[in-house]
Amino acid sequence: MQENTIIFGIRAIIEAIESGSSINKVYLQKGLRGDLFYQLEKLTKKNKISTSLVPAEKLDRLSKHNNHQGAVAKIAPIEFSDLDTLISTTLESNDTPLFLLLDQVSDVRNFGAIIRTAECTGVNGIIIPKSGSAPVNAETIKTSAGAAFKIPICKVDHIKDAIFHLKSADIKLVSATEKTEDLIFDVNFNQPIGIVMGSEHKGVSSSVLKLSDYKAKLPLLGEIESLNVSVACGAFLYETVRQRSL
Repeated sequence: MQENTIIFGIRAIIEAIESGSSINKVYLQKGLRGDLFYQLEKLTKKNKISTSLVPAEKLDRLSKHNNHQGAVAKIAPIEFSDLDTLISTTLESNDTPLFLLLDQVSDVRNFGAIIRTAECTGVNGIIIPKSGSAPVNAETIKTSAGAAFKIPICKVDHIKDAIFHLKSADIKLVSATEKTEDLIFDVNFNQPIGIVMGSEHKGVSSSVLKLSDYKAKLPLLGEIESLNVSVACGAFLYETVRQRSL
């Protein structure tokens, strides 16, 4: 991450401010109106954040012509969490922690959508490998609706390293894969769990599958053989929520 990171989208910037992220400057589109826009203006004044009213063309350039919704911000980089600290602090406060491991999910929009769903379903932390993963950039943050500022994200050298750490803490690993006969409904998610989602093209790697305590798939009733990874991840996370709510 660079010294200054560009993020865009009114809601993403609001979430960044409310989470306590270090905002260096916010650029707002001249003449823009609306409840969310006024909420953002109020927050920048309350937190004494420097703002500039600029034409839409400048925001287009700053956001590289993405859908900025009339607001762009320069922020300090996101700090990644330490895995050992995350596991220990989570176990101290939660008997049934829920972690999410992404085995080389490379599309930023999928990554952003997964972060958003993870935050909504009470995931305690997301673990990604340093190599082969989508970056936490402006588009990821925008797609996450700012959830990237609310959930711990850990980077590890290899996903297998994280798996060994989790297993040593008696956390069971469930890999989402079509290479099994077991359905998602056959797995007991009402225990300490780490859910592993694979890459868009290859799924969960074979070496990770071998280390998993459970392998599970979603029932597919149509002719398409697989779901988008962010959609499949949402199904796994909400099955966990369902079981834990019974």
